Amino acid sequence: MLLILTGNVQIGKTRWLQKAVGKLEATGVGCSGVLAPGVWVKHDDGSLEKTGIDNLLLPEHELVPFARRADLAEQDGNFVAESQAGRARLRWHISDDSIAHVNNHFRTLKDGISRLGSSKNVLFVDELGQLELLRGEGLTEAISMLEQGPCGVYEHAIVIAGDKFGLPERTEELFSDMWGGSTRIAPDDEAWKTWIEPLLADAKDR
Repeated sequence: MLLILTGNVQIGKTRWLQKAVGKLEATGVGCSGVLAPGVWVKHDDGSLEKTGIDNLLLPEHELVPFARRADLAEQDGNFVAESQAGRARLRWHISDDSIAHVNNHFRTLKDGISRLGSSKNVLFVDELGQLELLRGEGLTEAISMLEQGPCGVYEHAIVIAGDKFGLPERTEELFSDMWGGSTRIAPDDEAWKTWIEPLLADAKDR
C-alpha cells in the first residue's frame, strides 16, 4: 500500500516518521529510503529557527546535509541560480551534488532489492516536492523506485507530499496502481494505530 503522509508545514510529519522507523527497526522490520529532519538554531530568547534540512539515509543511518534556506544560502554565497532548486525558485536551496548523492542512495537500494528476501520491509521517501512531481527533477531515483511497486519485498511505501500544488493528488496518480492502492494519512494517533501498530505486532509474532 502507498501511504501518502501529508498536511501543512511543520506539523511533525518527519518526526512521526522518525518515531516509526525507530520502533519498526527495533522489532526487525527493514526500513529503507530517506528521512529529512530539519536543522534548527536556538536563539537566546529560546525560540527555534529552521535553517536547513538534512537527509538521513536508511538503512545505514548516514546523515548528510541536504538543503539550506534560500535566503541564508544567498547570504552564505552558496546559492546557485542555475541549479535545479535555483531554477525552480524553491524556498529551500538544494545543491545538485546533494541531490545526486541521495539519488545514488536510491539507485543502490533499487539494485539491492533482490537481496532483501522478505516482504516485511517499508520504503520511506521524505519527501516528494515540486522538483520531483511537477518538474521531473530532484530525487528521480526515488521516483523510479516507487514506479517499480513493492517488488515482493515492501509491505508499504510511506511518502511525504506536502498539502500544496496538488502534490498528494499527483503522487496518487503516479504510484497508486503500482502499490495496490493508496491512502492519505496525517502524523497522528489514528494513522499510527491503523498502519504502524499492525506492522509492529506482526513482527513480534514472527
